[in-house]
Amino acid sequence: MSCRTSENRERGQYCWIHTHTHTHTYTHTSESISLRMNFAAQFFANFANDGSQPQETRRGFNDSEEYDPFWQSAEQRLGSSRPDSGPCAKGARLANGRAARRSTLICPERLKDFGAEEYLNGDVKVFETSVSEPPEVQLMSTPKPSAKRSGEGKPAPKADPEHLRFEDISAAAFRLQQSGIQKTPCSYSRLSKQYGMEIYLKKELLHYTGSVKERGVLCLLSSLTQEQQRKGVIVATDCNFSMAVAHHAAELRIPVFVIMPAYSSPPRLRMYRDYGAMVISYGSTARDSSNHARHLARENGYLCLEEDESPVYLAGLGTVGLEIYEQMPALDAVIVPTGGSCAVLAGAALAIKHLNPLIAVIGVEPEEFPLLLQSLKTDSPIKDLQCNANKKLYRDLVDRSLGTHTFQLAKKLVDKVISVREPDALVAMLRFQEFERSAVDTEGALGLAAIVAGRLPELKGKRVAVVVSSANMELDLVLQCVERALVLDDRVFRFTVQLTDWPGDMTKLLDLLTREDVRLLDVCHRRYSDKAELFKAQVECVVEMRDKSQNSQLRRTLSERYPSLRWLER
Repeated sequence: MSCRTSENRERGQYCWIHTHTHTHTYTHTSESISLRMNFAAQFFANFANDGSQPQETRRGFNDSEEYDPFWQSAEQRLGSSRPDSGPCAKGARLANGRAARRSTLICPERLKDFGAEEYLNGDVKVFETSVSEPPEVQLMSTPKPSAKRSGEGKPAPKADPEHLRFEDISAAAFRLQQSGIQKTPCSYSRLSKQYGMEIYLKKELLHYTGSVKERGVLCLLSSLTQEQQRKGVIVATDCNFSMAVAHHAAELRIPVFVIMPAYSSPPRLRMYRDYGAMVISYGSTARDSSNHARHLARENGYLCLEEDESPVYLAGLGTVGLEIYEQMPALDAVIVPTGGSCAVLAGAALAIKHLNPLIAVIGVEPEEFPLLLQSLKTDSPIKDLQCNANKKLYRDLVDRSLGTHTFQLAKKLVDKVISVREPDALVAMLRFQEFERSAVDTEGALGLAAIVAGRLPELKGKRVAVVVSSANMELDLVLQCVERALVLDDRVFRFTVQLTDWPGDMTKLLDLLTREDVRLLDVCHRRYSDKAELFKAQVECVVEMRDKSQNSQLRRTLSERYPSLRWLER
């Protein structure tokens, strides 16, 4: 046996090579080795090696370890001296990585499962790749992923509503403080004198993504297991929740994908990419994007995050109520905007009522989408409410449904729920622009809209805190809302008068507007009009005034001077 072993060593050996995949192969080290050599004899020869030549150790795999071929190998993550090495090099093998956290830089080859989309992380283009088939198994079977992947394509497991306690909110507040999220101010508003009450604004719009949803999202991402964080998360549609997930997932170095409809504006796409997310444009509606996100989660083992009513998420949002009480303990009422899931209202109400049950908690929702009010009337949460709300204006509110847990909390803890009209919300947005120098969105303005509309007369002379939940509205939409709000606030009007053809009549009209200190926004002179009398021209003016008193004065002056004056409907 010794002679045979020595003879085999002289004829040559096989080298064991541990590839980057889960497959192990044998390669010849000498071309003179006979192809008829028996594998068992060669294996015995290796076993009998006297140890003079070092051998590489093999890494074992167990059945519980899941196989993810898209991750870079350890050598590729740490860098290589080869200039053409890397996960994206042509012909490079794809490797399974470690179970620790990964870099958020995603190899473009991972996008082969997503199809040919138009927007793929800026200018990155996906090229066709071919993964070579593993060779025939000779020694051991290739490790296979576990048969059942728990929680794929589904939100985190939900606990019983009784598990949401004040202690959970306190723990969430400590976790947020350790994560670096600063407390937002609760400052006195100059609108207090105008509406006869002390108004304090809890400015949640000052978060990095401009939304209170950051509190719940950070707690939700921090509660994920290392395996879930390693695989990554997927969110769909363009909303405050998705923006918070994109930012904090990248900060925690969790791979994050955002599936957005094709009609999304380029500035919003660029914003998500700047946060660190991989943006994929798919479908023509938000429903198409959501379905595609769930499909990708099931196929690739990612976690599809959706805004839900899990205790971890509610506890994070409830920290806003805890901060309000710490900053302004002597309050009479707290106004919280609500809509859809009512998660902010439920979490804040639990914290405030635990600290001081005498503080009234008031929820405000749009009149066009009264989901919570209708649910309270029927004493059961309504999942789908048919409404005629402007989805472009109430984007974050209309596409949500009310859960059982949040409904029970709101029913038990909220003192009053009211609804406001769309004109009141637009005027409230205008008030924020003028008095607070803040461009809030419709959801953020709902709390102040209840005060502007006079829906809360019982709060006159009281100390009131208003949660300004978000400020994420596209610039073109902000401009349209401000223009419409000026008309609704009786500060922009249109009127028409008929002037003669005599020279100087137009100049006299402009001089009159100048003496009344009126700002002329637009003027249209129509000589050939079917509404004008013979030898006269119709002039239409759009003017802006300071307040209602100036409006009344201008109406009287123009009526005395021009009998043909006609004010147009707004």
